[in-house]
Amino acid sequence: MEEKIFDISKLADSTYFADNRLPAHSDHHYYANEEEMLNEEMSMRQSLNGLWYFSYAKNLASRIEGFEKADYNCKIWDTIRVPAHIQMEGYGKPQYTNVAYPWDGHEELNEGEIPTENNPIASYVKYFTVPQGWNEVFVSFQGVDSAMALWLNGKFVGYSEDSCTPSEFDLTPYLVEGENKLAVQVYRFSSASWLEDQDFWRFSGIYRDVYLYTKPQVHVDDLFIHATPCNNYKDGKLSIDFKWNNENAKKLAVKLVDNEENVVIDTVQEITGATSVFTADVENVKLWSAEYPNLYKATFTVKDENDNVVEIIPQNIGFREFKMDGNIMKINGKRIVFKGVNRHEFDCYYGRAIPESKIAHDLDIMKLNNINAIRTSHYPNNSKLYELCDIYGFYVIDETNMETHGSWQIRGSVRCDKNTVPNDHPHWHEAVLDRAKSMLERDKNHASIIIWSCGNESYGGKNIYDMSEYFRKADPSRLVHYESICWDRVNEASGKMVLAMPDERRYDGTSDMESQMYTKVAQIKEFLSKYREKPFICCEYTHSMGNSNGGMHKYTDLTDEEPLYQGGFIWDFADQAIWTRDLYGNDVMNYGGDFGDRPCDYNFSGNGIVFADHAPTSKLQEVKFNYQNFTLVPSETGVKIINKSLFTNTSDYDLIIALAKNGKNVWQKKLTADINAGQTGEVAYTLPTFGAGEYVVTASLVLKQATIWANCGHEVAFGQYVFTKEGKADKKAVAPIKVVKSDFNIGVKGEGFSVMFSADRKMLTSYKYNGVELIEEFPKMNFWRAPIDNDNGCGMPFDTAQWKLASMYTKCVDMQVSENGTESATVKYTYELATRPVAHVVVTYTVTGDGVVKVDMDYKKVEGLPAIPDFGMLFTLPVDYDQIKYYGLGPCDNYIDRKEGGKLGIFTTTTQDEIQPYLVPQECGNHCDVRWFEVTDRRGRGVRISSATPFEASALPYNPHELENARHHYDLARPHHTVVRASAGMYGVGGDDSWGAPTLDEYITKNEDKHFSFEFKGI
Repeated sequence: MEEKIFDISKLADSTYFADNRLPAHSDHHYYANEEEMLNEEMSMRQSLNGLWYFSYAKNLASRIEGFEKADYNCKIWDTIRVPAHIQMEGYGKPQYTNVAYPWDGHEELNEGEIPTENNPIASYVKYFTVPQGWNEVFVSFQGVDSAMALWLNGKFVGYSEDSCTPSEFDLTPYLVEGENKLAVQVYRFSSASWLEDQDFWRFSGIYRDVYLYTKPQVHVDDLFIHATPCNNYKDGKLSIDFKWNNENAKKLAVKLVDNEENVVIDTVQEITGATSVFTADVENVKLWSAEYPNLYKATFTVKDENDNVVEIIPQNIGFREFKMDGNIMKINGKRIVFKGVNRHEFDCYYGRAIPESKIAHDLDIMKLNNINAIRTSHYPNNSKLYELCDIYGFYVIDETNMETHGSWQIRGSVRCDKNTVPNDHPHWHEAVLDRAKSMLERDKNHASIIIWSCGNESYGGKNIYDMSEYFRKADPSRLVHYESICWDRVNEASGKMVLAMPDERRYDGTSDMESQMYTKVAQIKEFLSKYREKPFICCEYTHSMGNSNGGMHKYTDLTDEEPLYQGGFIWDFADQAIWTRDLYGNDVMNYGGDFGDRPCDYNFSGNGIVFADHAPTSKLQEVKFNYQNFTLVPSETGVKIINKSLFTNTSDYDLIIALAKNGKNVWQKKLTADINAGQTGEVAYTLPTFGAGEYVVTASLVLKQATIWANCGHEVAFGQYVFTKEGKADKKAVAPIKVVKSDFNIGVKGEGFSVMFSADRKMLTSYKYNGVELIEEFPKMNFWRAPIDNDNGCGMPFDTAQWKLASMYTKCVDMQVSENGTESATVKYTYELATRPVAHVVVTYTVTGDGVVKVDMDYKKVEGLPAIPDFGMLFTLPVDYDQIKYYGLGPCDNYIDRKEGGKLGIFTTTTQDEIQPYLVPQECGNHCDVRWFEVTDRRGRGVRISSATPFEASALPYNPHELENARHHYDLARPHHTVVRASAGMYGVGGDDSWGAPTLDEYITKNEDKHFSFEFKGI
């Protein structure tokens, strides 16, 4: 064999992406015998995970040369963990950038060229001995970022790019007796980096499993399973294509059992040749879907010509059909609705080198919150994900590892020129197709994968169109997705970011469905009023950055109203932030720029419905409700159930009817509902009576049996109904009050309490209850909230900034005091606000003998002023008062446009728990539809705020201005106060996107006449 030499200059050659790499193949496992299979022991595989010898160089010029030679001693090097990113192990620094390429602003490069000044090189060495009995030895690198060159015993073996699919090589020709030296050089930037400009942290290194493997004498190199329903979805047809490593005669025993261990197929096939096909019919087939992920377990036993077992392959098989029926996508004949999420493969401790246990944990969270679909944004994930998705039941869009965002979207404009990648450039054609093939060949046997995606945000052109055609030809059983054809116009090579309509695009046929990002509901409706040739999905929507996901229900409602709108995928699942400890040993989540990385996009990676450690955010409450498969509409006499499932009868669940009076549970009953998928029905019941009060009926569907992702009793859907039973109000005698007037203060005293108003400072200055002062600082009117990411993105703080000044600076222009005998006293202040034009708010305090202080805030609209972010009052209490109990929507915080998932009831929490640890501190902790809100110390002493009209309230350790001034949570001082807020209502949080979309108009607190009335009292 002629010895090959690696030419490092080819790193910048887009046509050089694989050298001596083995063909991609299915990700099936194989074992030497049945005992190994049962114990999951692979005698034909040896892991190379663990410690490798390691050397780091900052750039190409300083890299180690000759280290791969057999006589070069690398055992004196440092060691590094594999799998891991080198930046997470202390070498170099991670960098977060969204659109811009990592080298932007450092080096001026044309497409395909690579940085020379900052291109870290990682050299790895592993010594090993070939296991006894292995005649052939291969190595598999499941993921290396971004390019790798491989040597064995000083001989160049091969080269590979594509960070997210396996790179495998035959080591056999280079082996020696005894110890062998495997050497890998990993390049952070190569020509492949132009195709990997995803919105994520930029790492490098060997970050997925590495292992040696051998093959038996007769081996299945590849298999392709086709399992489809037939006879109107009653039966199934099974066809399996096998590729063998030789043409020798062999026997293949096929055994298929269902999930109840019933044997469905048990047969033996005699084979000669390098390929073979197995076919069989399955009667009364159990179909696979996200609702019922029925999997058949196949066992392929391979015997040689002498009848010796040489290989056993276990394989899960799901029978399902996914196709376009006219202009509707259907799974097993039913219109599918994607209740999806985009999932970056990321964890704050590991980066993308995520352990398998973390993958299962993610899927648990998704199932618990009614998510049924995943888009692997924006690259093929660890193969374990798809295996688990088959088992759990998820619809998966498997996405090619390609994004070239920074080559064509420039500061809000579309730019199509010679540096647009890949576009129509012929020198990118084979690399692009290779990525598609590597993904399809590895993942093709997973029932969960129903759509192939051509990548993300890579413009358009012939190369991507050819990729889509490859998918269709190689696998007609799945559809093809691609979004960025929306920007590829026939007659416009550049311009502002304005979507091209289907008849304006060059290669509209690239995608089988209309896929768009962050299109508002009104715009989707407008689009579908004109273009109805394809179904419509939002491959990214309801951008979950910080406090977000407002108005999500508008999208999920649309799936019920418009058949062509078939759902979407939330951006995204988890915040991307990196865990460290600060100087004081506290946990810190670092975002872009915190490592000195430039360019960077700071906290724009904080888009998750779970945090970076995958703890749930309060946003999940809304996601779970909006993604329910059942709509429950209870009343006083029964519950109407709309079963939006495709295949599930409600009898799979217990129906629980619970009754609460004034927030306290008083009655509960378990019932059964029998409503077929797609149908609507009613279940009657008779509620007991418990006298006058406000009642809440909660109807819930809960699991009858435990699953792999939830215990029995887990609630999958709920609905509530509120009604009131009137009764005679008991008249209570009110103790008298005494008013003490002086030149500077007005005091109001009653049994067990006193209130003081300042005539000098012109505000309420004291409220004592049972001898305890509860007002630590003067109550303040509040018209502001700590801006959330969506506010900053759309410029709301700039537009409404006058109301921040109005919250901080007021001038009392009038004070009036009146008495109603000994029953009550009223103090009225008129404040002038720091707005232009000047606005006024009248605050009226009325004190009665039971210790209640009634507060009325009144504002008359002033023309020319902007919308008001909030309208309420802040009370500052001592920090000891950190216990919260309230009757309102909970348990998680909620807002006017994100309260569908809140339940009305009594909940307890703490001020610290109400702080959501978003990457940048911002508004959080609000609760809507509050009847009363108590904040106490651990002895139960404190204050109760209530109103006859539901209001909004929160209690946090910080005021809005303190939250706004912090860029990290460690910027916030240790709590010294509790800030209680009572509000007529604040802005919704929005979330159509985070870079320009305002809160929907109906959820904006407009500049109009306002009246807010509430009471507070010591307890």
